[in-house]
Amino acid sequence: MDKNYTIIHWFRKGLRIHDNPALIKACELIEKNPNYKLRPVFILDPGIRKWMRVGPNRMRFLQETLQQLHENLQRINSRLYVVRGNPDEVFPKLLKQWNVKVLTFETDIEPYARKRDASITKLCKENKVEVFQFSSHTIYNPEIVLRHNMGKPPLTYQKFLSLVEKIPVAEPAPVPEKLPNSNKPPADEEEARNPECYDPPSIAEVIERIQELGINKFPGGETEGLRRLDESLNDTKWVCSFEKPNTSPNSLEPSTTVLSPYLKFGCLSSLLFYKKLKKILDKNSKHSKPPVSLMGQLMWREFYYTAGAAEPNFDRMIGNSICLQIPWEKNDQHLEAWAHGRTGYPFIDAIMRQLRQEGWIHHLARHAVACFLTRGDLWISWEEGQKVFEELLLDADWALNAGNWMWLSASAFFHQFFRVYSPVAFGKKTDPQGHYIKKYVPELKNYPSGIIYEPWKASPIAQMQYKCIIGKDYPKRIVVHETIHKENLKKMSEAYKVNKDVKVAAKPEPVSEKRPAKSTTSKPPAKKRKL
Repeated sequence: MDKNYTIIHWFRKGLRIHDNPALIKACELIEKNPNYKLRPVFILDPGIRKWMRVGPNRMRFLQETLQQLHENLQRINSRLYVVRGNPDEVFPKLLKQWNVKVLTFETDIEPYARKRDASITKLCKENKVEVFQFSSHTIYNPEIVLRHNMGKPPLTYQKFLSLVEKIPVAEPAPVPEKLPNSNKPPADEEEARNPECYDPPSIAEVIERIQELGINKFPGGETEGLRRLDESLNDTKWVCSFEKPNTSPNSLEPSTTVLSPYLKFGCLSSLLFYKKLKKILDKNSKHSKPPVSLMGQLMWREFYYTAGAAEPNFDRMIGNSICLQIPWEKNDQHLEAWAHGRTGYPFIDAIMRQLRQEGWIHHLARHAVACFLTRGDLWISWEEGQKVFEELLLDADWALNAGNWMWLSASAFFHQFFRVYSPVAFGKKTDPQGHYIKKYVPELKNYPSGIIYEPWKASPIAQMQYKCIIGKDYPKRIVVHETIHKENLKKMSEAYKVNKDVKVAAKPEPVSEKRPAKSTTSKPPAKKRKL
């Protein structure tokens, strides 16, 4: 047998060594064929920044994750080979150069990934390379869930839960045992010339404008993800009583787990999270329930992944069988003001500035700014907000990002469009003193609690005393919520009439947020459409 045969495990999203069945498969094949050599590979495409919206904070998270993955692989006597280039151009070279006989990887539901994987799988078949694929980015394989629903996406959360109740959940795969020294592959020609050619990238390599980096509150990597999971589940009382609507969207420190970035990159296994959480809940009869519970949050992720797997146009309105077609308007000035926290509404601006600085905002804060951009105030397409989140969020995930934006714009899944978040009252409920605003909108730090959410109400003399003139030091509000949201409600009502033949959920789904204050939410139309 040729002693230079290679098994490639191709890392994409599952950037971890725990619960990685594709990596385990590669290691098992090596045990049966001791002359095979393992090369764990991550392909870093330099063109990714040109066609994907990836901001500096998210690229730093990826860079830290790759470095930590490299270190964790070294602990099992391997390493990470970071290959620069486009997969379609890189793989033909690697298959021949390394004499590859086996390729393993984790499946992905995104249209781009499916096209890429089909191309690479075809290439492997032509070169007699065996391919093993495993679904491990979610708790349930989306394709299996869809088969249980006759190939159709479940359009309500409760329908999804009824489907997965019938599907058994596997056990997490173990961490691979330490590989023998004989498994280490010899250096190829490139590595012989430059021993560092396959090393993880530096910050400078992946980020062009380092000055745009914000504070690093959530470091990337598997070790950090596992640490954060254990820390989150350590308080049994908190876990059992957790209800998303009762957490604060504008606390100065996160009131939730902030595990979403680690799940998005696959630094943390969602299955491991599920199993550890279920063990706690099984031992305690009194605990919160989905959709608002901690388990419920995990299931939301599964729900959107299943829906996204069924609809290739899930991230756009046109051609999307799930999404209502709504005549959104284009307003570049309003979009720019929203994206950079200059709407004149301090609560909205504070959220968007936190997002740009830290790469993360609370889920209910996302509700507020998404409603403001779309059906609530600015009447701008959810696709535009999705693009901004894709760039700035550490946890920007194709299926979740699109699913949440459709939900919050009342384009799919959630159809009680008359429930509008107030850009003033909603934030006051959990932070009446405005500490969150003062942190992220420091221009208003001298404004008292009674007026900081509505600084335009301050008299000119008071504004001078507070050292912040509205329209000069802080922008005037770009729309008047009290009137514009009523106009938008009429537009939504008309859009629903036009879309009356579109197949949507049979009835409104129970929501995971509290109803906004009655004083700032208009009454529902006299005749509500039954969906």
